[in-house]
Amino acid sequence: MAQQEPEELLEMTDETREVLERNNLRVLWEVEEDFGHVYGEMQPDVWKWADLKDAIDHIEEDVPIADLPPGFQRRVTVPVNAGYNNAISNTIYVGVQTVSAGETAPSHRHGANALRFTIDGHEDMKTVVAGEEFPMLDNDMITTPQWEWHDHVNDSDTTVAWLDVLDLPLVLDSMNSRNIFENHELERQPVTKTEGYWDSQYGRMRPAHEEHHGIPGPFEGNCEPTPPYRFRWQRCLETLRQKEDNDDPDPFDGYSMEYVNPATGAPPLFPTMSFRAQLINDGPTDAHFHNSTEVFFVIEGSGQTHVDDEALAWGNNDVFVVPPGMEHHHDPDGEAILLGITDRPVFEAFNFYAESEA
Repeated sequence: MAQQEPEELLEMTDETREVLERNNLRVLWEVEEDFGHVYGEMQPDVWKWADLKDAIDHIEEDVPIADLPPGFQRRVTVPVNAGYNNAISNTIYVGVQTVSAGETAPSHRHGANALRFTIDGHEDMKTVVAGEEFPMLDNDMITTPQWEWHDHVNDSDTTVAWLDVLDLPLVLDSMNSRNIFENHELERQPVTKTEGYWDSQYGRMRPAHEEHHGIPGPFEGNCEPTPPYRFRWQRCLETLRQKEDNDDPDPFDGYSMEYVNPATGAPPLFPTMSFRAQLINDGPTDAHFHNSTEVFFVIEGSGQTHVDDEALAWGNNDVFVVPPGMEHHHDPDGEAILLGITDRPVFEAFNFYAESEA
């Protein structure tokens, strides 16, 4: 005789069932079966740059930015995980945005944290944030923080592409909240700052006896706001090389350096997402797992990332995702540089983060 599950021994009368259903009530031992199943199961996956490029080229040809509806005037191709309908995970959104020569993606602002990581850049392609024009050269990272006006202006003679990263799914889906949003009255916001202004205010020197009042918005919390900022890739690469020349690699991430919030000088860059550049050149990393999601963009090189029993092969400009709780390690072909994106700060804020060697 098969042994019954404990729940099967807990019989309730039809009268009890009717009372529960009439009042929209359920019992714990039944509702617990539904926890964790609001979304499908996230899958490890890789989106190859050749496929992304094919898609963005076709979309660019079909859809001018000016034809897009107000509020959605961003031409973005979005990698979607097999377990979801709208993003790569339930906390992190990534997309590949393009602006053609002569086009402008109009100015707007919103509650979600966002940044741009340039894939194919040009000095005459500018993301304008809080009154300053930020040139978008290859592998530059530009923050567009909460409630800052931002538009994208392409005065070059070529299409420019970059990676968008936002915490939209965390707000809209996981928290079931709203992303407050506003369009600017002008297509292009006025440029009111000289190039390099925000870097000057949050770099090696700070204004004496003066608080920063340049980060607007109706948001209040216990974290320092992230200012508009351009992380120039050449400087970041020099930092990585210094790490390589002077220190031992991390067993899981190689020579890894986190992008910091310029207002605090410490990570995470945003309260909801952390970013790091990692250089791997000493063979396979050690395997480990954690309960945060990690998304990777391949800045340089090729290799494989083994996720449980699956091997994700990647090369330049590919995007791949490692779901929570899955054992993984990187195995580059020689030297590789990855951009790592994680929702780990969310777990750390609630003291939920967990990690272990495999």
